[in-house]
Amino acid sequence: MTHRTSARAGALAAALSAALLIPAVTAATPAAAVTPTVSCTSAKAGLAAKLKKDITAALANRKGTVAVGLYDRSTKTTCTLRATSAYDSASTVKVTVLATLLWDAKKHNRYLTSTEQSLAKAMITRSDNTATSKLWKQLGMTKIKGFLTAAGMTKTVPGADGYWGLTRENVNDEQKLLKLVTARNSVLSDNARSYILKLMGQVVADQRWGTPAGAPSSVAVHVKNGWLQRSTHGWRVHSLGTFNGAGHDYMMTVLTQDNSTMSYGITTIQNVSKAIHKDLVPTTPGVTRYTPTDSPSEAFVAVPPQG
Repeated sequence: MTHRTSARAGALAAALSAALLIPAVTAATPAAAVTPTVSCTSAKAGLAAKLKKDITAALANRKGTVAVGLYDRSTKTTCTLRATSAYDSASTVKVTVLATLLWDAKKHNRYLTSTEQSLAKAMITRSDNTATSKLWKQLGMTKIKGFLTAAGMTKTVPGADGYWGLTRENVNDEQKLLKLVTARNSVLSDNARSYILKLMGQVVADQRWGTPAGAPSSVAVHVKNGWLQRSTHGWRVHSLGTFNGAGHDYMMTVLTQDNSTMSYGITTIQNVSKAIHKDLVPTTPGVTRYTPTDSPSEAFVAVPPQG
């Protein structure tokens, strides 16, 4: 064997050894888990930094897992936290059910029947579960999935076996839904959008907790909440809200789980909401801020006995 051939063989052996070592080294030092942080952008100078700081402070020392979405059209402001994490929807899916009903009616060029109107009103304003189950069954999976596709809510997975409260949703998709409800688009007609907002504006007092907390009286409030307790991840407590007035047009989604109690989750959501409202719409003298009921309620959604 020549000296050159021997040198080549030695180099090849060294390269193979290195190649074999690399995966072992990589596997031995996994990347440390990164805790998600609030991310904000805004066309208004200083607003993104302020929101990031105040939302982060509102969540400091709070237990549980929290996902947040904020979008304000007027200042082109967006904030997100865990926006792609999936949560059981509980009653927040009722906005999707109503949107699907109206989307399907538009496709067939018809108005809602008086029965559908009565079910829709009970479902949103009182969070009536029986009404929701009737509409869910009437629509069926094909129409519900059809709406989700049309709305671009690609990560939302409808609950199986009629358990609509176990629909899997995330902040990104819920924010897409709220954007459709609050501005002209090709998915929902203007009449459908105003109907959804009207009902979300008529939610009974003891269910107007969550994202409306701290909203100034100069903005109109539309809300839909949900909560659900299961053996894994404790209490899920969620709140969707849209707000317009005082030169602002914004929407908020806060999804939480791993809460010890319903009220603990509500407090977490309301701490975040108060910070957001205060930063987005500073109040002038004489403008009061919304204080939710001290005895919040919601409807227990039907779920399987285990899980």
